[in-house]
Amino acid sequence: MILGYLDDRIAKHDTVDTYLRLQRDAVRQALNGIDQPPTPEPPPQLPPVNGHAPAAPPFAPTARERQSTGFVVDRQPRAVGPEPARIHVDDCPSAVNPQPIDGHDARAALLDPSVSPCAFCRPDQELGMDLD
Repeated sequence: MILGYLDDRIAKHDTVDTYLRLQRDAVRQALNGIDQPPTPEPPPQLPPVNGHAPAAPPFAPTARERQSTGFVVDRQPRAVGPEPARIHVDDCPSAVNPQPIDGHDARAALLDPSVSPCAFCRPDQELGMDLD
């Protein structure tokens, strides 16, 4: 019944001919697939890089893989009151105006209630503090 309707519409309306043909083909494909179990789609393949098979997708590096040795403080400007600060690992991309500090100063700063650790790079965990 659906196929008959779509064939009738295709015959009467040239302006939507392509769209209706696509709909008709999709209905036919769906009707043919009712008796068959759905086939799983293969995972997407990454294109080769320089003629070699692609590596696994990149994941965020761990602190050990980054071999980070320093920290930075990022002051958060305010119009009124003291400037709160945020501590980052030295290679954190979310630091806006980073000023380098060492691990000892980062630990001391994180004990101050007006200073917070970056939620992205988690310097508190890298320092072994875990302030959550």
